Amino acid sequence: MIRITVKDLAVVEYAEIEFNAGLNTVTGETGAGKSVLIGAIDLLTGGRADKSAIRHGAAQAIVTAEIDVSPDLEKKITPILEEADISPCEGALLLLKRTISSTGAGRCSVNSCPATAGVLAKLGAHLVDMHGPHDNQSLLNQSFQLDAIDSYGQCQKEREEFSLIWEQRKAKLAEREELFGSAEATERELDILKYQVEEIAAAKLSEDDGEPLISEYTEASNAARIIELANGAMAALTDDQMAATNSVAAAIRLIDEMNTLGSSNAKDWSEEAKSISIQISELAKNIADVASRLDISPDRIQWLEDRVNLVERLKSKYGKTLDAVLDFYEKGRARLNELSSRGERAEKIDAEIDALTSQLKEAGAKLHEKRSSAAKLLAKAVSKELADLGIAQAAFTIELKEGESATGFDVAEFGFTPNLGEPERPLRMIASSGEISRVMLALKTSLAEHDQIPILVFDEIDANIGGEIAHTVGKKLAHVAKTHLVICITHLPQVAACGTTHFAVAKSVADGRTSTHIDMLSQEERVEELVRMLGGAGLTSVTKDHARELLSSAH
Repeated sequence: MIRITVKDLAVVEYAEIEFNAGLNTVTGETGAGKSVLIGAIDLLTGGRADKSAIRHGAAQAIVTAEIDVSPDLEKKITPILEEADISPCEGALLLLKRTISSTGAGRCSVNSCPATAGVLAKLGAHLVDMHGPHDNQSLLNQSFQLDAIDSYGQCQKEREEFSLIWEQRKAKLAEREELFGSAEATERELDILKYQVEEIAAAKLSEDDGEPLISEYTEASNAARIIELANGAMAALTDDQMAATNSVAAAIRLIDEMNTLGSSNAKDWSEEAKSISIQISELAKNIADVASRLDISPDRIQWLEDRVNLVERLKSKYGKTLDAVLDFYEKGRARLNELSSRGERAEKIDAEIDALTSQLKEAGAKLHEKRSSAAKLLAKAVSKELADLGIAQAAFTIELKEGESATGFDVAEFGFTPNLGEPERPLRMIASSGEISRVMLALKTSLAEHDQIPILVFDEIDANIGGEIAHTVGKKLAHVAKTHLVICITHLPQVAACGTTHFAVAKSVADGRTSTHIDMLSQEERVEELVRMLGGAGLTSVTKDHARELLSSAH
């Protein structure tokens, strides 16, 4: 079951249609709005949204669908839902919704979760197969032809195995190409890398070439002035007549005298002053120690200056910091080793490519064998269907030519001879539009039991045929509908009569506005609709009898 609702799309103000298993035929006068139904299904399966399709005067158009999904179908679409972070189907029911806004901000949802048109398209590929006169050209596409053979022969497993190996081999070929690239460019990269790595290696950098080197260089560069200042500081603290230690000693003597005179705080002050004297002496000693260790040798200063300049030059070329230079060195050495050992790597890759090529040939031969068998059987089945469709003298053939792609070593070519005695030629070169329609229907009928897509939509695929052949077309569609839910928009009463459910699309005018409505017909209403299709209402009872006879013979 698929229930579709349409609101404010084109000439449809509101419509709700429930299609059930079997053949659902849709009829109506030209221009009544049958194409709106096709447009709604196209939107729900990811088709392009155009705000010009919004009903005049409405702010937005909305189309929705409720689709029953089988367990097998649910397994196929669940990964798509999970990838898009969409809730799973509840009660085996898939909910689709598409909104077109006059502001241009359209929205999509699946199972009431926000989605994209791309997600709808992915789901639609598993849900609906649409065919109309404009789609018949796909029959002439060799990719479509190969897909048809694989579907009929159930070659999907072998095809997927081949495609997997193909992609693996393609990746290895790309890896090898990347490994060598342009020989000239590779050699140039090798020369540059060798120079860069050797230049950094020759410097023998370490962590000491960072902050410790800068500190030592700065200190050594100012050693003379530091010593001069240190001597001055020591003199001020201990050596000079006015040195701090002498002043503190004089203060201690005075405080001690205050103590002998009974000053209550003098004893504590004396201890504090003595402590200060000791600290001053220690400070002077420490300054003297630092000054004595300073190396003001010109050779040492020159070495430090050269070292700092070397490190700074390397940093300007390979990184702003010492760590960045060392990181560049490690990566350059790794890349150099990679390029230097590319011969060994190439041998390994070549061995892998050879192994994959052998696997590919084996998988391709297996796929070709299965396809060849399927192609012969499909050609016979289509030829039989064409005979039923009034092209009894036609010959339909399938040729598998040599080729190579991700789909195998085969290129399909459908051949067609419409008349006895004429040479066989590719279908794309000789078939008329009427013949194309019938070949497509014959192919779809032959594929019916093998096609995994549950909903088939035929939009006037019966164009350019009539009479007894039209009745046969209806029977063929009814046969396809035994395994699929089929929706067929038709202008032929013989086809419409074969439907298990019949919908009519009609226009009406109210309050100066034209709108389209889609109604499921009762048995008597079907008779009236078939009468219209046979020549128009108001004709003799003979026409009604003919309509009833059509319905009777179709079921």
